[in-house]
Amino acid sequence: MKTEVRIGNCTLRNPVIAASGTFGYGEEYADIVDLSKIGAVVTKGITLEPRKGNPPPRIVETASGMLNAIGLQNVGVHKFVEEKLPFYRDHDVPCIVNIAGKTPEEYGEIAGVLDSADGVCAVEVNVSCPNVDSGLHFGVDPKALSQVVEEVKKATDLTTIIKLSPNVTDITEMAKAAVKAGADVLSLINTLVGMAVDVRTRKPKIANVTGGLSGPAIKPVGVRMVHAVATAVDVPLIGMGGILNAEDAIEYMIVGSTSVQVGTAIFYDPSVLEEIPKGIERYLEENDIDDINEIIGSVNIPS
Repeated sequence: MKTEVRIGNCTLRNPVIAASGTFGYGEEYADIVDLSKIGAVVTKGITLEPRKGNPPPRIVETASGMLNAIGLQNVGVHKFVEEKLPFYRDHDVPCIVNIAGKTPEEYGEIAGVLDSADGVCAVEVNVSCPNVDSGLHFGVDPKALSQVVEEVKKATDLTTIIKLSPNVTDITEMAKAAVKAGADVLSLINTLVGMAVDVRTRKPKIANVTGGLSGPAIKPVGVRMVHAVATAVDVPLIGMGGILNAEDAIEYMIVGSTSVQVGTAIFYDPSVLEEIPKGIERYLEENDIDDINEIIGSVNIPS
């Protein structure tokens, strides 16, 4: 059976991708997860200059999920290319680099550095991080989003994935703006803005006060938004939000995503990245499906 999918110019052996911010730079999990068994890895968010991130505490468990406010801690794009990217040239897994900037021009500058680097499959443009001062507004304003996409496309021929925010009134409006500006692929959804308070101290549990909510709690929102965007634009989609197992991944594909990203689940069981592709293969076999691409967008909506 065929489990291979294609997003832009990237061919993935299967649709399962390790999500940004949950898998480090990839090398941290190399002794735990067989990277040759997954479709791709998205790096943690990379900025132009190194970032220390937000002060702790910056992660807290919630019912059926977690809040995080890491704040894009990373080594910066130049050090990433020099010290982290060579890892992918030695391992059989595509590397998608998540990027974040303060201005449209800065996004373009980061993309330009990666364009000339060996070993990058695609860039995932993070316009939807809720945990930094400059980041979320690009994902909630169609005009600002378009400017970011245009700058990135001018700077690179790499497949350009735009990571959309769920913290909007109408996500299809953002999707259309991104595609019109030149986006090759869309990934959704990023985390929902949330907050948790310690009732004993009456203080926020996260130093940043608010954080991004991820995990099973947000899956119905993610599935609904992927379906809405799939009916609004004609580019490959990467679905994410609360995926724990093969059934969750297949659900996202049925409503329109070509591939999926697994994030929060990695924190408690990294082996899910290997187990989900196996579960997808079992599903295809049990349902006599020869090509996984047949299930993409196959949802039956009652008339």
